[in-house]
Amino acid sequence: MTPSLSRLLDLIDANHLDAVALNPGPSLRYLTGLNFHLMERPVVVLVGSGGEVKVILPELERAKVADLPFEAEIIPFGDDPASWQGVYEHALADISGKALRVGVEPTGLRFLELDLLRKALPKAEFVDGSAALAELRMRKGSEELKAMRQAAIIAQNALLYTLETVKPGQSELQISAELMVQLFRAGSKSELPFSPIVSTGPNSANPHASPTDRVLGEGEMLLIDWGASFGGYFSDITRSFFCGKPNDEMRRIADLVEKANAAARLVGRAGMPAGEVDRMARDVITQGGYGEYFTHRTGHGLGMEAHESPYVFHGNPLILEPGMVFTIEPGIYLPGKYGVRIEDDVVVEEDGLRSLTDLPRKVMRLEEFLAEARQG
Repeated sequence: MTPSLSRLLDLIDANHLDAVALNPGPSLRYLTGLNFHLMERPVVVLVGSGGEVKVILPELERAKVADLPFEAEIIPFGDDPASWQGVYEHALADISGKALRVGVEPTGLRFLELDLLRKALPKAEFVDGSAALAELRMRKGSEELKAMRQAAIIAQNALLYTLETVKPGQSELQISAELMVQLFRAGSKSELPFSPIVSTGPNSANPHASPTDRVLGEGEMLLIDWGASFGGYFSDITRSFFCGKPNDEMRRIADLVEKANAAARLVGRAGMPAGEVDRMARDVITQGGYGEYFTHRTGHGLGMEAHESPYVFHGNPLILEPGMVFTIEPGIYLPGKYGVRIEDDVVVEEDGLRSLTDLPRKVMRLEEFLAEARQG
């Protein structure tokens, strides 16, 4: 049995579960090394509290489980959907009469797989198992951190090459397309954490804007939120820029966001509640008079998913521990005008937070940013 599966068994026991059911996704890949695409054919791996593993999968995927580093019962099925329920019931017949507590990922397990499992295990209770699975992946080891740092380097290099091509008159879609090309040229794997956010002018006041045909104009804000993938792990970074000469309010909110980012990034440490990191960033913006315009949490965990535990929001009592990785991304968004966000990826260490991202954080004109970044 792999070390990850052994840890999972401890967490199954600690969370009073009898089993965990997983379908394709980061948790399954982390535990088993198996990488399946979510598709119309239902794939389920059931891990019991005694270490027994059942893998129910399409016949065409059978080669992927030929050399598993742990013992498992492999149950393949064909392409006729009418036969799938019978296959699941046969595969789980030995436990179908038991009143089991089966943990699932609420944001991961689809209705397709859940419905098959419920009918095959009519006495089972399916419960939220995310606490056990988050605990499994929340603290990163040295190899994971190396991959995340490389994902950050790739993303940063891609941005610099992209910014060399950016000029007024280009659309958000054109800038986003160039950034995606540069991400792959810089070494990102094909599965990006998300499609790059490129927003200009009033669109930058929407934290999760999608690129449009709107063109970048002189005197406007440009906000870019992007990331890369390396070794199965992600980066997630945001930088904001002035295109041409900014007005006084743009400078004011940019200065506040930079200070808020620094307050959380430089003072956060192991042993501190995650909610305290949010408070440190939020207090800077609130005291600057823009608290109502900081409309989201300060950060989220990062790793095999773009958003995972720990979450950095007001009042979260979770104690930060070495190896946890999360974003620090305060922002100010003035509807109909402009917005600023500065986002870094940080890892908790014994004596503080170490940033995996190191591009300049100060909001500057594009040409000034490029010059400073190249010098650094």
